[in-house]
Amino acid sequence: MTNRSMDEIVKRQNPATLPETASVQEACRIMRDRKIGAILVTGQDGRLAGIVTGRDMVGRVLANALDPKTTQLGAVMTANPDTLGPNAHAIDALRLMRDGGYRHVPILDGGVIVGIVSLFDFEGLERARLDTETGLWEVM
Repeated sequence: MTNRSMDEIVKRQNPATLPETASVQEACRIMRDRKIGAILVTGQDGRLAGIVTGRDMVGRVLANALDPKTTQLGAVMTANPDTLGPNAHAIDALRLMRDGGYRHVPILDGGVIVGIVSLFDFEGLERARLDTETGLWEVM
């Protein structure tokens, strides 16, 4: 099926979230234990403030010799990431990831975090549709 909605993909999902004040070390432990590549970072109001990924840990923490025990997520996260709503479709998420050069997209419903999708959540047919679409643009 190539037209799945985000709601179908993230139903019954329990996305990993941490506050901006949590340490990088805590985020890394959760990512390791849950075998995930990203943590959604929340502000004081509990709403999405940013996202932090394994790439961020390498590029912003390790490469800059920051202490993971004392560095807070708010200092290394990508603030105000692109998001999609639950009625968006798989192709919308794939386009957003391709155009933005990232692998994770938070899913919000009225500002409330309902999930996160990763490039790996999508089926071959969904990715093939994006490849076909991209090929058509390159020919034009």
